[in-house]
Amino acid sequence: MRQNDVLPVSLARTDGGSYPRPQLVRGSWTDLSGTWGFAFDEDDLGVGLGWHREPAFDLDIVVPFPPESTASGVGVTEPRRIFWYRREVSAQEIAAAGHGDGRRLLLQFGAVDYRCSVWLNGELVGSHEGGQTPFGIDISSAVDDSRASQLLVVRVEDDPRDVTQPRGKQDWQDDPHAIYYHRTSGIWQPVWLESVPSIFVQTLHWRSDFTAATVTARIVLNDRPSTPTPISIELVSDGTPLATVTTTATEREITVALPVAAIANGQGYHDLLWSPERPHLLDAVVHAGADQVSSYLGLRSVEVDRGRFLLNGSPYYLRSVLSQGYWPQSHLAAPGADALRREVELIKELGFNAARIHQKFEDPRFLYWADRLGLVVWGEAPAAFAFGPTAVQRTISEWIAALERDYSHPSIVAWVPLNESWGVQEIRHDPQMVEFARSIAALTRAIDPTRPVVSNDGWEQVDTDIIAIHDYEWQADVIAARYADRPAIDRMLGTLGPAGRRLVLAGDVDDKPVMLTEFGGVSYDTSQQAGAWGYSTASSPDDLAERMGAIFAGVHASGVLAGFCYTQLTDTLQETNGLLTADREPKFAAARIREIVTGRRG
Repeated sequence: MRQNDVLPVSLARTDGGSYPRPQLVRGSWTDLSGTWGFAFDEDDLGVGLGWHREPAFDLDIVVPFPPESTASGVGVTEPRRIFWYRREVSAQEIAAAGHGDGRRLLLQFGAVDYRCSVWLNGELVGSHEGGQTPFGIDISSAVDDSRASQLLVVRVEDDPRDVTQPRGKQDWQDDPHAIYYHRTSGIWQPVWLESVPSIFVQTLHWRSDFTAATVTARIVLNDRPSTPTPISIELVSDGTPLATVTTTATEREITVALPVAAIANGQGYHDLLWSPERPHLLDAVVHAGADQVSSYLGLRSVEVDRGRFLLNGSPYYLRSVLSQGYWPQSHLAAPGADALRREVELIKELGFNAARIHQKFEDPRFLYWADRLGLVVWGEAPAAFAFGPTAVQRTISEWIAALERDYSHPSIVAWVPLNESWGVQEIRHDPQMVEFARSIAALTRAIDPTRPVVSNDGWEQVDTDIIAIHDYEWQADVIAARYADRPAIDRMLGTLGPAGRRLVLAGDVDDKPVMLTEFGGVSYDTSQQAGAWGYSTASSPDDLAERMGAIFAGVHASGVLAGFCYTQLTDTLQETNGLLTADREPKFAAARIREIVTGRRG
């Protein structure tokens, strides 16, 4: 199917995983990936020189790859602050997006790090701040039909030294050091065009309630309609209609409840549920006036109770792996949609049922494949590395945008707004930092009450729903003793944890599930690079397998852990503690890794 074909409702989930916003799909769209003009502007002269009107850039770049990466064709890793992009958009590309009389033309960006301004034909049409969240701009009024093509120009500013920006694992020093990596600046997720009617669906969220036998759709329109707008929603399971509702919208936001009789059958509704073992998805189509969007959802519930993590009301043990979402050739940008699917497949092949995406809001196309193939995901925020009003505002703003973007993915089962006190380094002494940790956890629950929140993964947690512990001990007997039972955990909670920090600073911990959310980290460097490291070191593939086996044996022996997260999936630059090389090759037989991870043979 070509990208400009009308997408039938029943095929909303079979578009090859290429559509950049998989839960709000329009049939006609134009991908703007490819070669753009490019320039650095370290002296910040571009606006004064009129680059937004008549750019003459000396370089080319392949979008959507960051200029620091080799995939972009630029490959300049030295710190740079200001970047310019230009592209001519043809009349044929606009037509392929479904544009016509009486419609609006939207320019969509998956992510641009960190702040940008956008011009069309010399007219400023929009701006955005936040390096890992999407935004759209209505460019209709700036389109000049007298031109053979429309001139699109983007100016990006990403200060490599600004540690108040949420930057995650992107290094603020010149070169990667410790656990930090090359930067990912500029346009690093897809850019596309789509055409919409004057009133259109801007946001679509799904929520299921088994007790009430309903699915709820939250629809946010782009504007308040001047006259009542007809709304219709249809849910389909494997081609069989489940529910249809029609109503009207008179306000910008509307919540619609769809009774689903099949859920009311307490003996039969399990066939409709989503889980990693059976990732069943429902197709959906929403009409809002003249706008039609295709979507999908998964019916599932998540909760924590009596020391266990529950999926669909039953205890579910999480076998998770830490994923940095970093590729040598393209950095935080995936090499392509197929690479994101393969990442999910690899994680499952190695015996994991979950992934903790670390310090990154992962590409929605990864979440699409996690939804479709069956992989549980923890959604984690990239951290700023300073504390103060600017860092707090930026962190919260981008966190809210990420919650909005990812709310309906059934694969996401927990939120992690903070990690290892990054950005709140003195939280054990500073009441302001404690209140920030408490407030961002509460804010997360206010926006999304359906998932548990890990307030500060690793240690120094405040009002957390899961006690998440980081422990890189490599001796199996020590691991086994620390996590043998609840009294052993309580002893740790009463003293300093494995990293020499208090595990919980405030909040009730009784009956909270305990998970070992970082452990292992055994290095085996297949590339013999300088500075390679891990938390312990193996000398050969066999030694790596033996060390891993011993550590996992201690974890599997625990009678209290509700899950774990092994560090890590792939080697990432100087961090050589991956199960896979940076090129995604197993360091020893994948079948053996699976046996170790699952604790089972065969």
